[in-house]
Amino acid sequence: MKARFFWYGASVLFAALIVYVWHLVAQAKLISNVFLPQPERVLASLERGFASGTLSNNFVATMERMFYGWILASITGIGLGAVIGSSRRAQAYISTTLELLRPLPASAVIPVAIALLGLNETAVLTVIAFGAVWPCLLSTLHGFQKVEPRLYEVAQVLGFSRLATAVKIALPSATPDILAGLRISLTSALALSVAGEMLVGVDGLGQTIIIAGRMFRSPDVFAGVILLAVIGMISAAALGLLDRFLLRWKHLQR
Repeated sequence: MKARFFWYGASVLFAALIVYVWHLVAQAKLISNVFLPQPERVLASLERGFASGTLSNNFVATMERMFYGWILASITGIGLGAVIGSSRRAQAYISTTLELLRPLPASAVIPVAIALLGLNETAVLTVIAFGAVWPCLLSTLHGFQKVEPRLYEVAQVLGFSRLATAVKIALPSATPDILAGLRISLTSALALSVAGEMLVGVDGLGQTIIIAGRMFRSPDVFAGVILLAVIGMISAAALGLLDRFLLRWKHLQR
C-alpha cells in the first residue's frame, strides 16, 4: 500500500514538474506564445469553455462517440474471435477475408465511409468500430486458441454442448486476453473519434481542436488536448475497475 502511494505521489510530482517547465518555457518565450501558450491562459480557456457550455458539450459528445463505437467494436470483435477460435471451419471461411481487411488503416476507411454514409454520425461510428475491432478480435482469438486442451476433454466428458463449452470453459480462460484487447481497443476508439470529428465535421473535441488550430487559438487547442487526456484517464480507470472485478481471483493470488 505504501509503495502504491509513493508511486502515485511520484507521478503527481512529475506531472507538476512538466507544468512548471512548460510555464518557464512559455514565460521566457523560448517558443512563441502563438504556439505554446502559458498554462494560465489554457486554464482560462477551460473556464470559459465550461462556463459557456461549449467544452462540456463537446467533451460529452466525444466520450459518447468513443463509447458507442467501442461497444460496437467489442461486441463484434469478441463474437467473431470466439467463433473463429472455437471452430476450424469458421477459421477456414473467415480468416482470409479478415487478413485482407486487417492491414487497412482506419484513416483510409474514412473517405469510403463518408462516400457511402455521408457526413454524419453513422460514418464516424463505422470508422471507430472498424479501427477498434481488431484488438478485440485478435486478443479473443488468441485467448480461445490457447485454452488448455484438457479442459475441452473435460467438457466432452461432462456432455457440454459447443456453446456451453465456449461460455463455461473457453470464455473464462480467455478473459485476461480479452480485457487486454479491450484496453487497446478503447485507446484506438478515442483516437478515431477525434480523427472522425476533424474530418467529418461533427461536434466534439476533435472539431474544437482543429477549428482553434486554424484560427491560431493555441489556448483552446491545449484545452481540448487536456480534455482528451482526461477522457483517456477516465476510460483507463473504468477498465481497471472492470479488470479487478472480473479477474478478482487473479488479484487475490498475488
